[in-house]
Amino acid sequence: MFADSQRTLLIASLATLATFLDTTILYVAFPDITATFTETSAAELSWVLNAYTIVFAALLIPAGKIADRVGHRRVFLTGSALFTAASMACGLAPTAELLIAFRIVQAAGAACLIPASLALVMHAFAHDQLPRAVAIWGAAGAVAGALGPTLGAAIVESLGWRWAFFINLPVGVYTLVAGRSSLNESSDPDTKVPAMLGVVLVAAAAGLVSYAVAGTEEIGWLSGRTIAMFVAGGVAVGVFIVHQRRTSAPVLDLELFGIGNFRWANLAMLVFGTAFSALFLGSILFLTQVWGWSILEAGFGVAPGPVVVGLVAARIGSLASRIGQRPILLLGGVLYACSGAYRLVMLGPDSDYLRDYFPSMVISGIGVGFVFPQLSSVVAQALPPNRRGVGGAALQAGRQLGGTFGVALTIALLGAATSASSALSAFDGIWWLIVIGGLATSAFALPLLASTPVVGADTVNAASPPPARVRPATAPEQFGAPSD
Repeated sequence: MFADSQRTLLIASLATLATFLDTTILYVAFPDITATFTETSAAELSWVLNAYTIVFAALLIPAGKIADRVGHRRVFLTGSALFTAASMACGLAPTAELLIAFRIVQAAGAACLIPASLALVMHAFAHDQLPRAVAIWGAAGAVAGALGPTLGAAIVESLGWRWAFFINLPVGVYTLVAGRSSLNESSDPDTKVPAMLGVVLVAAAAGLVSYAVAGTEEIGWLSGRTIAMFVAGGVAVGVFIVHQRRTSAPVLDLELFGIGNFRWANLAMLVFGTAFSALFLGSILFLTQVWGWSILEAGFGVAPGPVVVGLVAARIGSLASRIGQRPILLLGGVLYACSGAYRLVMLGPDSDYLRDYFPSMVISGIGVGFVFPQLSSVVAQALPPNRRGVGGAALQAGRQLGGTFGVALTIALLGAATSASSALSAFDGIWWLIVIGGLATSAFALPLLASTPVVGADTVNAASPPPARVRPATAPEQFGAPSD
């Protein structure tokens, strides 16, 4: 049984690594893609990045529900096949329009993989092993997101941007073959497949807000179109909430947000995802545009970040089992904010990498290694077994929506720069996003409770009385869990 659970964790973590790698690996490939499709504007090509994250975020929650209903193994294997085939199609795309279209298909496959993989891991491990197992699964996503720019730089420089997609093929083939023979099926037949209108409303809200932010590069924040897009996005959110309360087949069970730890972890993930994408896209653009580094040099310039993420994230699960997730998240958010503050003070037009840049990457890497895996662990322990697929999907949807907003804000801030001095000011705006995002993450971690996890419940009872606050856990069965 131990070997089976470890094999499940390996397969699920590899799939997670591949899907989240594709959210950041194109940051460094973006200039080459722009050079390939010269007839398409940079704002339009930004949808090569944003189409993936928006569709990924919009489909994660319904895919989680479908996985709960029809089977986590079945949905995982379907998603793996779809993601792998779409990756090859992206690498072969002859036009920007087809590339964006194939990225949408790729995102649909990724949306199937993530919630199903988390549910498979959670069903494969005993209760007292869950914190470490989920932290390792979450660490794969954190490392992938941080590693993307470095790996992407090496690939783009040596093989071209199309190979940023082709590298997914070996992982995809392995997860398909190994998954068919090794994964055990699990499901909840009572889960209802969500109504399509809710899915459309989620995608519309995210797309409208992202389009509004990205468009400010050309037309400004106070233009009629920008304001109309923001208003339309807000209306879509409002209609979505009303629809979810009235439909018998909601995309997201809104009562889950009655669980305190689930609610606060999702808010933390949204703001941290925004700051995370702003950091890595902003870093690559700063090194290439201000310091004049090549793409390959910039990729390796940010490499200390993912190295530190990997070292930290893989080891922090055991500590969380003893002291809970909250202190780790509090410290992680503050450290991440400090990395942005360091850049505000130190970075300028003159290049001194070891003094001015390297320390901020190390500090931010520690912050990422603390935050992403532990937010996944908090949500995993907050939910009853029959809501783990959809609940984990909601958390990762928040990360993808945050990533979309971070990319859009970064492009909008830099698009307003018209000179070297204004470019530095624009990058300062990005570093401020990192500071604010880190501090907001810590603020949302403050209300998290440490209590006995909800295990074995068949339904969510948002009206149940809140548990008493307890001291930090001292035994493996007492770890940062969930309810309010």
